[in-house]
Amino acid sequence: MLRLTRTASDNPDFRALVQLLDHDLRERNGPDHAFYAQFNKVDKIKHVVVAYQHDEPVGCGAIKEFTAELMEVKRMFVHPSWRGQGIAPAVLAELERWAQELHYKGCVLETGMKQLEAIRLYQKSGYQRIPNYGQYVGVENSVCMQKELT
Repeated sequence: MLRLTRTASDNPDFRALVQLLDHDLRERNGPDHAFYAQFNKVDKIKHVVVAYQHDEPVGCGAIKEFTAELMEVKRMFVHPSWRGQGIAPAVLAELERWAQELHYKGCVLETGMKQLEAIRLYQKSGYQRIPNYGQYVGVENSVCMQKELT
């Protein structure tokens, strides 16, 4: 049974999953990885969700304040052997609930053009593509999205 745990970025299971995520992104993004890595530090993230299946950490995600009204979704990952079982949508929904509890009105995120499964997840979850924001302006490989929370 899937168990979602709210924690922070110092959680060792979150850190281990993020290492797997970074390895995956290094392979997908190739030479572009260094550019993205600088924006994906996990120090001092206060809002992290780790998904457990049979007490095994299988997925994660995080949110951090982007503006006074928006949270940014970061570090979404599901271990490859557990994909396709609804873990990512569950983690994302829990992050959105948490953002609502904290009185944020929406979420933004950035993902890579080569992460087709992530783009599909976000679209199915109600995210709309928006112009690239912040450091992603002019970056052709970046896809930025936003969702209003009701």
